[in-house]
Amino acid sequence: MSEPFADVTEDAFLGGQLRLRQLKSGHRAGHDAMLLAAATPARHGDRVADLGAGVGAAGLAVARRVPGIDLVLVELDATLAGLARHNASANAIPAAVIVLDVEAASGAFAAADLPPDSVDVVLMNPPFNDPSRHRASPDGAREVAHVATAATLDAWIHAARRILKPKGLLTLIWRADRIADVLAALDRGFGSLELLPVHADVTQPAIRILIRAAKGGRAPTRIHAGVVLNDESGVPNKQVQEILTGRGILPLAFP
Repeated sequence: MSEPFADVTEDAFLGGQLRLRQLKSGHRAGHDAMLLAAATPARHGDRVADLGAGVGAAGLAVARRVPGIDLVLVELDATLAGLARHNASANAIPAAVIVLDVEAASGAFAAADLPPDSVDVVLMNPPFNDPSRHRASPDGAREVAHVATAATLDAWIHAARRILKPKGLLTLIWRADRIADVLAALDRGFGSLELLPVHADVTQPAIRILIRAAKGGRAPTRIHAGVVLNDESGVPNKQVQEILTGRGILPLAFP
């Protein structure tokens, strides 16, 4: 193992169909990434961009499920981008890995071959913790991955809107208790929303919300029956087990 990747683990996802190196400390891919991938609609030939891709977990999981997509992984942190590049190669998944700030101007995206109206599908897991309510992590990488400023969400959704083709689809995962923020941000240029709440168990309010939106969409908003991660004994339920082992997808993945 090369020196830059000395402090990494190699972890199995999708029941071993995907093996990913990721840093031992900082933000680590887990259930959110796999749920996001399972909710992302994509077809053979689509250009798919994973914004804030980290080590590539969500985007590579989509590519494993849908061979033949043109995958672009966008990540600000050069170390994580290097791991994403390794992970794509090690799993024999073609992917372009771009070191780029999602909040960069249009010109920077165009220079990275992501000009306006050039992508069919965008997926993302934006930083979602309000710094006024969240105790920041002493780990800088983890803080960047999780803590948002007031303008962060708007900037990420604006970037997605800019690079998506007309009627292109955005899928994202967000904190359920801040759903008002994401709905307000999506109101500028997106429509045809499909919402899927995610609950830790049947007794708890939703902890995440998965959302699919179409650029310029006009269909009414739909709210799907929620996904419950664990049964009463704390064991992942059958639907979630199928998703985590790469044998199932979520309703939002159907265009």
